[in-house]
This record gives sequence, structure tokens and C-alpha cells, in this order.
Amino acid sequence: MYQIVRNITILIVVSTILLQTSEAEDYIVGDVIGWTSFPPGGDSFYSKWAANFTFKLNDNLVFNYESGSHSVAILNKANYEKCNINDKNIQTFNIGPTKITLDRTGDFYFSCTLSGHCTSGQKLSVKVTDTSSSSSIPPAEAPSSTGPDATALPPQSSAPSIAATSSLLLITIAFNFLSSI
Repeated sequence: MYQIVRNITILIVVSTILLQTSEAEDYIVGDVIGWTSFPPGGDSFYSKWAANFTFKLNDNLVFNYESGSHSVAILNKANYEKCNINDKNIQTFNIGPTKITLDRTGDFYFSCTLSGHCTSGQKLSVKVTDTSSSSSIPPAEAPSSTGPDATALPPQSSAPSIAATSSLLLITIAFNFLSSI
């Protein structure tokens, strides 16, 4: 009996550590509205949406849009402010939905590259913090030359992953079963 309790305790401690290191969340840009031109509320819609969240290192932004109707471009601050989508160094994604990992701290800038969409309010800026450390290194100003990791994958919920919790529960049950044999 002691061995089972000890094994369960070890499993709980290890599981807690693993869950704490995998806290990245997916955020659906614009929630149910998605990534669209002429958003309700005008050009402040996405800014107001982003103000509701604290984005952390390795979180993901999921841009829901129909391929061919919109795109997602990663911009620097100057291009974002002027809706300059003609810079040859802009990284663009055209297949929706697009999932972009916020892979560094600092500011990220996004826009749609279709004509008139950025100026109609289809642009987003987010600030990413590293809440796991108290580093005093200032955040970077512009996206790296390679850009953040991005894929066109089906979106996931903004809520913490149920899959991780379910997997942990199954591992615990299997471990307990095998320990009792």
C-alpha cells in the first residue's frame, strides 16, 4: 500500500511540473467575429479585443478566416501604423485559419494584405510578456527576420487544454493499474 501511495505522489508532482511548463494558450483573434474587414466597432475592434488578454511567451494567436477572403501579414511597427502592406520583407499567410506562435517577448503587429482591409480596421497589435521570469532585458521592437512559427491549422479553444488534462488522467489510471499488478 505504501508503494502505491508513494508512486501516486510522485506522479502528481511530476504531472504538476509538466502542466506548469505547458501553459501556452490559444487565442481566437476577434473571438466569434474572427479575422474580418470592417469589424464591428471599426478600427478599434481588434485593439479592444487584445486589451482583454495578457499574452505570454509561446501563446498562439489563431486567425479564423476563409482562404482567399483574407490573409495575415506580420508587420513592423512603421508598416502597421501606415498600413503599408507592400514591403517585400513582410511575411504573409493566405490559408485560413492561421495559427501564429508568439515566440518572443515584445510587440507583434498583424494586418490583412487585401486592398483596403488594413485601413478598414483589420489589423492587430499585441504585446507579449514573459511572466515566468523577472528579466530586465527590454523586449524586441520588430519581428525577427525569420518571423514567428506559423501554421494553417484548425483553431483550438482559448480555454486551457482539456486534452492535456485527459491525457494526465489516463496516465494516472494506467500507472495505478500497473503498480497494483
